Amino acid sequence: MSKKHRRLRVLVAPSGFKEGLGVREVADAIARGVRNALPRAKITRMPMIDGGEGFVQTMVDLLGGKLHPLTVTGPVGQPVDAHIGLLSGRRKRTAVIEMAAAAGLRLVPKDMRDPTRTTSYGVGEMIRAALDLGAERIILGCGDSGINDAGAGMAQALGVHLLDRYGQPIAGNGAALRSLDRIDATDRDARLEKVSIDVAVNPYNMLLGKNGVARIFGPQKGATPDQVAILEQGLQTFVRVVRRDLNVDVEPLKGGGASGGLGAGLHAFAHAKLHPRFDLILRHIKLDRRLSKTDLVMTAEGGIDGQTRHGKVPAEIARRAKRHKLPVLALAGTVGAGVETTREIGIDAVFSILNRPCTLEDAIRETEALLTEAAEQAVRLMLATRSVLRS
Repeated sequence: MSKKHRRLRVLVAPSGFKEGLGVREVADAIARGVRNALPRAKITRMPMIDGGEGFVQTMVDLLGGKLHPLTVTGPVGQPVDAHIGLLSGRRKRTAVIEMAAAAGLRLVPKDMRDPTRTTSYGVGEMIRAALDLGAERIILGCGDSGINDAGAGMAQALGVHLLDRYGQPIAGNGAALRSLDRIDATDRDARLEKVSIDVAVNPYNMLLGKNGVARIFGPQKGATPDQVAILEQGLQTFVRVVRRDLNVDVEPLKGGGASGGLGAGLHAFAHAKLHPRFDLILRHIKLDRRLSKTDLVMTAEGGIDGQTRHGKVPAEIARRAKRHKLPVLALAGTVGAGVETTREIGIDAVFSILNRPCTLEDAIRETEALLTEAAEQAVRLMLATRSVLRS
């Protein structure tokens, strides 16, 4: 091993593996693999958040602050333990919320995965709790949702009346949006007028149409084709009534489809500003500064395929790494169709962590060990290739 190799500076910047391993554990597993191949490498772990699960904990870890536990209404109406973050220092009036803590897919039992029935009510309760704690600014992460109600439940938790043609309240879920006839915001929590809400969204997530949230993400949340049609009809009604009663057009909103349309609901009901999630997040964690002191970038996500380029963590890491002309290696639980397109955005090579045929349950159970082994083998291959090229 050459002196240069021993001093290689490696940035490990993965996403979490959904329902498999949290982002910090993924980063640790990869770092162990890199260390096995390069014992004296300088390894920097940077768990990457995309607004979904782990958003609050990571923001608090990076920026300072503490978690505030609370119990809210879960996506199928059950009480769930959640938390919000309260930042410290010059950001002490800032609260951080992840919608997944109250309405994430993991909170929906597998035999109840029907996004026509799930609600964002708990998200509204978390916003209300942040206001109770004196927040003047809220940073809210969207991702990993199990809902498709366009924030209807959230709005109701904040005092907004969503009424049918008989003047009766509708349920706060995606199916009920088809009955929405009128919005009465006179009892909306008045404190929303004084708080700034910034939302981290995937800007590629649109509300309606063939690329809209119901058609793209509804099936992943358990929707049948008939239920996808119901959700789309509900969102169309929501757009029409919001435009008429609140004078807000959410249909063309980039990121309006984030988390089952919660992005649109936050904009319509809470005057929230939607931001491309990495613009908002990376502004705080200073990724570019760390890349300037790096020789190799390792990233990872549960699945890498042709959709990765549309706002996923490995894509954003690779794009920014290439500005610094850095090599980027990616690890994935599954490598899908269109993976070759990731080279266009700067990922030099993608490695599956699976080393033998196995069930999904086995793969999830062994994710940590598989990541470590795959990281080690990827780095060893890179070192061998460099040795050949120099000979």
